[in-house]
Amino acid sequence: MSQQITPELRQWIIDQARAGHRPEAVLAAMRASGWEEAVALDAMETTLQGFMDTLQKPAVQPAPLAKVAVPEPPLKDRPSVVMAGDRPVQVLMTMDNPRVVVLGGFLSEQECDQLVELARPRLARSETVDTTTGGSEVNAARTSSGMFFGRGETALHQRIEARIAALLSWPVDHGEGLQILRYGPGAEYRPHHDYFDPGQPGTPAILQRGGQRVGTLVMYLNTPAQGGGTTFPDVGLEVAPLKGNAVFFSYARPHPDTRTLHGGAPVLSGEKWVATKWLRERVFA
Repeated sequence: MSQQITPELRQWIIDQARAGHRPEAVLAAMRASGWEEAVALDAMETTLQGFMDTLQKPAVQPAPLAKVAVPEPPLKDRPSVVMAGDRPVQVLMTMDNPRVVVLGGFLSEQECDQLVELARPRLARSETVDTTTGGSEVNAARTSSGMFFGRGETALHQRIEARIAALLSWPVDHGEGLQILRYGPGAEYRPHHDYFDPGQPGTPAILQRGGQRVGTLVMYLNTPAQGGGTTFPDVGLEVAPLKGNAVFFSYARPHPDTRTLHGGAPVLSGEKWVATKWLRERVFA
């Protein structure tokens, strides 16, 4: 009677492979147990090929979370200028997918200079949120120095935060405090997403304080001599960092299909200063 390749044999072969045993050692063990060489080779080839196909098959991605409401400037009628509370702001460029809006003259020259001078004595090496723990860490992808202001820390911050809230129809208390970053020559922030990855173990703890990030406003506080643009690699877009201008983008769910992967290109000459405002789903306290 010819020997039959049984499910038990196939499972044993897989177990040996997972344990790190070489194929020739597995074949020798099968022959020592009385298996014909031709049958043993056939069992190994078909079983291990199926096993490797399973390992190489991409994991099924979970369905994206439902979209939520996001901040949005009043651009339905395609205006060239919008009122942001106390200040008219130019609409220089818009894109729907990803949702990106470039704004001219969002901050005055004096406001830019004041933010830089208030931040300068408090700068430290920039950190990023660690979604594995919910804490923060120094990250090699971010080679800037920075600091956070408390929300509404001074009259200047209150004025700018009210302007942002008016422009984007989003409550002041649904935003984090302004973050100021300084990039010297060669400094950059490699492409990343601003939302918190729902698949990471530390994310639930982060979301207890204000929910997900749903929008970002980057304000340029100076104009670098060369480089330092804000890039969106998924769509081949780069926004030039011009003093007083800003770029806004939103993401209705924490998923790459929002196409909001972005980065800070390396500063090639001079330095770059930016103020960043992250908007949250709920009250951020």
